[in-house]
Amino acid sequence: MNLENSATQTTDTRRKPMGMLSVRVLALLFVVFLAAPAVLGEFWVEVATEILILGLFAMSFNLIYGYMGQISFGHAAFFGLGAYATAMLFREFTGGTEEISYLQFFVSLAAGIPLAAFGALLVGYFCIRLTGIYFAILTLAFGELLFFVVFSWYSFTGGDDGIQRLLPPPLFRDPVMYYYLCFVIVIAAMAVMWRIVHSPFGYLLRAMRDNQERTRFLGINTRIYMLINFVIAGSFAGLAGALWGPFTRSVAPTLLGWQESGIAVFMTLLGGSAFFAGPMVGSIIYTFLHAWVTGFTQYWPLTIGAIILIIVLFSPGGLLGAIDAWRRIRTRQGSSGVADNTLVKEEPDS
Repeated sequence: MNLENSATQTTDTRRKPMGMLSVRVLALLFVVFLAAPAVLGEFWVEVATEILILGLFAMSFNLIYGYMGQISFGHAAFFGLGAYATAMLFREFTGGTEEISYLQFFVSLAAGIPLAAFGALLVGYFCIRLTGIYFAILTLAFGELLFFVVFSWYSFTGGDDGIQRLLPPPLFRDPVMYYYLCFVIVIAAMAVMWRIVHSPFGYLLRAMRDNQERTRFLGINTRIYMLINFVIAGSFAGLAGALWGPFTRSVAPTLLGWQESGIAVFMTLLGGSAFFAGPMVGSIIYTFLHAWVTGFTQYWPLTIGAIILIIVLFSPGGLLGAIDAWRRIRTRQGSSGVADNTLVKEEPDS
């Protein structure tokens, strides 16, 4: 039996709307993000940059949650490893000064990917032996272990002080230019991710998510594919972390903590894990609300908690899930209307 066909047949039909709706949403988001700096002030451009970076982070998490069917509470460890890899190379290249060349800057950004991938390989080697809640708890344990190492290793990571003054080259110190740099990188990363999830490998992940036991009966070593996907997800998280350091001009151990992992979970739930574009939509909602709500109240946790509660209770598929359900209802009503009109017109002829 062909691998792609068998995986596709195993895939649950509830995931089929992932295609066209996500394509339309992605096209709309591309236009909006491309034109955003022309209509937004400096503060909101920085918010849009944060949306892009955290959206990439959330999408990398969804490779594990939405496509592989496992939830990771330690995914921020790879986000933090990518950020620290870039920050430490910054520190080495600048030698205590504030100037870094463009070549050194891009080398530093690229360094976040292999370090995060290596960390994901080590963590994933142990985690893929388990599934469900045990997988989630083990990822949380490894994430907190890496957090403690970074937090305690003052001579190498700076401990709880982190690494400061991560100034990019002069061109990218302009918020608009750094925004477009992140825009290009995130769009390229999303294109690669789209190709992965719509390849035979992506369909195999769906098959494992829906019925791992049946997938094993087909003669597929599910652990190998789970590990590969875990490393891929960690690599994209590392890329997001690499962009985060120069954006905020600093990194800190909290980037590896479980709270940061929770942000990716919240964004994915808000947008809809069944849709490729869902985590990016969730990033828009979460980051925009955070910037807006914290401007006039300190009760941000109460606000996001209430929103998550509403989503879980009334729209478990997230915002895109609600839109898709509404679209399906409209389509059915339209079809019923056409059928009813046809019957009325045909009655006199009979």
